[in-house]
Amino acid sequence: MVAESKGVFALAPRVGGVNGLHCDFPALVASRLALAFSPLTHYLRDDHLLSSPLTSYSRLQEGIYLFKHGIDPYSGSTFRHSPLLLSLFTTVIPLSEVTAPLLWTTSDAVAAWSLVHIWRARQNVSTTSRDSLIAALYLLNPYTFLPSLGLSTSSFENSLCLLSIMFACRKQASASLLTLAFLVQLSLPSILLLVPLLLLISSSPTSHLASPHFIKTSVRRIAPLAGQFAVYTVLLSGAATLVCGNLTWLEKTWGASLTLPDLTPNPGLWWYFFTEMFDHFRPFFLMVFSVHLLIYVLPLCIKFQHDILYACFLILGILSIFKAYPTLSDPGLFLSMLSLFPETFPYLNHPIVTALLHLHAALLLPLFHYLWLTQGTGNANFFYASTLVFGMANGSALLDSIWAGLRIAIGELKDDFEVVQE
Repeated sequence: MVAESKGVFALAPRVGGVNGLHCDFPALVASRLALAFSPLTHYLRDDHLLSSPLTSYSRLQEGIYLFKHGIDPYSGSTFRHSPLLLSLFTTVIPLSEVTAPLLWTTSDAVAAWSLVHIWRARQNVSTTSRDSLIAALYLLNPYTFLPSLGLSTSSFENSLCLLSIMFACRKQASASLLTLAFLVQLSLPSILLLVPLLLLISSSPTSHLASPHFIKTSVRRIAPLAGQFAVYTVLLSGAATLVCGNLTWLEKTWGASLTLPDLTPNPGLWWYFFTEMFDHFRPFFLMVFSVHLLIYVLPLCIKFQHDILYACFLILGILSIFKAYPTLSDPGLFLSMLSLFPETFPYLNHPIVTALLHLHAALLLPLFHYLWLTQGTGNANFFYASTLVFGMANGSALLDSIWAGLRIAIGELKDDFEVVQE
């Protein structure tokens, strides 16, 4: 039974199951594991839609091979993964045709489990009837499970991101900031989540979209948390430097997100623009594209200070559109998190248009990619046109979510008060 009051959904608990997730969650994970061991995975590992130069499994394997044979993997221009992954996969968990599917499936299971616990924290309950649905919307989302089947390390990034948000919702500040520090090691643009996570640790994850109010945040409480994150980042960066023996990894990993050295096609908006860019304009536009991501953080955190979890969700939507090296898993994470905010559904302005745009892009992206790079009957304009449609679909979802998050307060106000015109 669902009861709606002031835009907050209170869901009645459902009894039974393992840890509140019932029998559906193990079945979902088992089905994902079966797919992970299927021959399909071999055809997806080098797909440009599912893996970027920063998340490719093939490049990860090459870097591990070079590292094991005493060759600096960062001396070339191929390997751009974090040294922490090198250390993990050469010592603790050696990658093979058996361990890799298990590890990636486990990562997705942890991400879905974290998403469920974020939902529970938002509802302030121990279990709900929607737990299995929340998990299924992540595990069965094609934008998330296809990159996982292709063994893209973006699956690890999604898991770390959701874990960090979950710990923040539970007020476990150290765990949240340490997880975010690990995430930043893998993906520098994730640093944009620092401010909303600090605010989330200091506020409540429950829904206040229908009752916006100013929240006074103590700088004295935020500053130590920011310092704690800085310490974690320095320690992990020091560990990464010890692994590879030099600081070359900074340019090859974090620097790649800022300088775009590899113009391999991807679903994002950067690669084609800089392919056509004159060299003497390149530094200026790289600065503009990088700084552009920063301008959204404070306005969204200020506007949605009454519901900072929603601000985290919107910032992830912005990253899914404007990251330098996105994959399908980035919008997949954003769309999966939409299930956490059912109170906004009645206020979405054009959900059908957004769904149709995503369907259109999902058909065009692989088709034009095949025509250009496999069949040879198209050109780069074909694929870039489909990425523009994909960008429109993600932008439509983001703008509609912002509209719904703002509109819900007005809608609730009109239900409680009579508007009188004189």
